Amino acid sequence: MLNHKTEHLNILPLSSNAAKIILGNNTTPEQITIPLEPNPSTMFGPRAACLISPTGPLWVSDTGHHRLLGWRNLPTEDNQAADLIIGQPDFFSEGQNAKGTPGKNTLSVPTGICKYGDGLAVADAWNHRILIWYNLPEKNNQPADLVLGQSNFVANEPNRGSQTPAANTLHWPYGILCYENQLFVADTGNRRLLIWQSLPTENGQPADIVLGQPNMTSRNENGGGSPTAASMRWCHDMTIWDDNLVVTDAGNNRVMIWSGIPTENNSPCAVVLGQKNFNFVELNQGVYFPNRSSLSMPYGVDIWGDYLIVADTANSRLLGWKKRDNIFLLQGADADMVFGQDSFISKSENKNFGLPTRESLNWCYGVKICEGNVVVSDSGNNRVLIFQF
Repeated sequence: MLNHKTEHLNILPLSSNAAKIILGNNTTPEQITIPLEPNPSTMFGPRAACLISPTGPLWVSDTGHHRLLGWRNLPTEDNQAADLIIGQPDFFSEGQNAKGTPGKNTLSVPTGICKYGDGLAVADAWNHRILIWYNLPEKNNQPADLVLGQSNFVANEPNRGSQTPAANTLHWPYGILCYENQLFVADTGNRRLLIWQSLPTENGQPADIVLGQPNMTSRNENGGGSPTAASMRWCHDMTIWDDNLVVTDAGNNRVMIWSGIPTENNSPCAVVLGQKNFNFVELNQGVYFPNRSSLSMPYGVDIWGDYLIVADTANSRLLGWKKRDNIFLLQGADADMVFGQDSFISKSENKNFGLPTRESLNWCYGVKICEGNVVVSDSGNNRVLIFQF
C-alpha cells in the first residue's frame, strides 16, 4: 500500500498496493460533483471509520448523510450494503437530526468515531456534542447512553449557547480517542484538545485537561498569538504512538507529538511533523507542491507497528514515518513512505485528476488501522477503502 521511491527505505509487507474492498457505490463522472442519494451502500463525504476488531464490526461516519453505517462483520465484497443505521429512520432518508430535533439517536455532521470500552463513541460535530454507547449498537437507531458537551440529549448549541467555552462545552468537535481509560476529544471549533483522565460517567461531565489554550475559557486561534509548540488552530484527530500523544493540527499544517501524555493544561509538544519549527505553519511549507517533510491540512492519524500513518488530506495522500530512537529526531523529519501519489512531490486528486481507482485518493480525511486492516475514509471519492497488510 505504501510506495517507496528510494531503495534504502523499509518496505511494508503488503499483499497489494490496491484496496481489497471498496465501500460506497462505484463512482461515475457525474457522482464526483453530485451528492449521492442515500441507500444501504452509498456514502456522501465519509469523514471517519472504526473497525472494532480485525473481523468487525465496522462503523462509518457517513457525514454528508448525517448517519452512522454499521457492518456486523468485516465486509468481503465491494459496495456491500450496511447492516445497521443510526441517525435516520431508514437507509433512504437523510437530513440533519433526521429533519427533526436532536435526540439520543440523531446526528448532524458526524465525524470522528472510535471504540469506547465495550461500546462506541462518535463526535456529533454540528450538534456540538459527543455521543457514547456503553455497548456496541446491535439494532437500528439504538439510543446513546451518554452525551458530552451538552447537559442533555436535546440541546445542541455551540458552547451551550455562550460565547465563552468551558470545561464542559464543545464547539464543532471533530476527532475522538478512547485510550486506557482516558478520553481525548479534538474540540476543533474551540481550537483545543480536551482530555478526560477517567472515562466520563455523567452527561455533560467536564474535561480535566486542555491543550492548545491557556485555560478552559479561551478559544482563540493559536491561543490568541503566533503559533507555538503549545498552540493549535484546527486539531482534528489523535493517537498514542509509543506512549506519546500525537495530534493532527490541520489548520497549522502539522502533526504535534508530545513526550508522553500531558497532565497539565497548555503543555507544549516536543516536536512537529510537517514544519521545520514550531512557529512556521504554511501549507506545504509555503510552496505549492509538497515534499517528503511537508503537509497540507492533515486530518487523520493512526499507528501501524513502528510507523505513524498520517492522512495528508489536501495533498490526497498518506504519509508514513518510522519511529526514531529518540523522539526529538522526528522534528521536521522526512516521511519514509507515501501512498496515493506517484511521488513525494505530487498532490493531485486521484493522482492525475481522473476517476478514482483502487490505488488513488481524493481528500482522504481519515485513516484507522486494526492489526492488518487499514481503513481509509476517502471522502472526496465518497467511499471507504479497506487495505490489508
